[in-house]
Amino acid sequence: MWELLHQYSGYFIKILAAVICGGMIGLERELKGKSAGLRTNILICMGATIYMMVSDLVPRMYGLPADPGRIAAQVVSGIGFIGAGSIIRSGATVAGLTTAALIWIVAALGLVIGIGYPLLAIIFSLIVLLILIGLGKIERIFNLGDHIHNQDSQDADKPYSNSGLL
Repeated sequence: MWELLHQYSGYFIKILAAVICGGMIGLERELKGKSAGLRTNILICMGATIYMMVSDLVPRMYGLPADPGRIAAQVVSGIGFIGAGSIIRSGATVAGLTTAALIWIVAALGLVIGIGYPLLAIIFSLIVLLILIGLGKIERIFNLGDHIHNQDSQDADKPYSNSGLL
């Protein structure tokens, strides 16, 4: 039993790192009441990590040539569909862009972990949290979110023109 745990300890560490990275970002989103919260971000990060681990395991088990970049590319394109589904447009208002970007980032963190750099992914996750929390405070201080929303609403009332002069 202990031999088995020791043999696969690197994989357990990667999964734990995926839970930590996805969990940190997911908790921040959960506390803000966003749709992609704790569970979603953990599962996205774990999924991407597992896919990258599979891209490493298959050639080892079967002696087949493999290109881990192909798996990563498929994760990126697949996660793009999930992210696109989180974007909602209602009139001049677009919601879910940050959620879509975070889904993309969390999958990228999973790929970094899966390829063998869990500590780097944890550092990247902390940078993402700094951006989410720090820039959120700056936006509130300078009232940037309201300004952008109001400008979009004003632009939506203007007639469309190819030249942009109307």
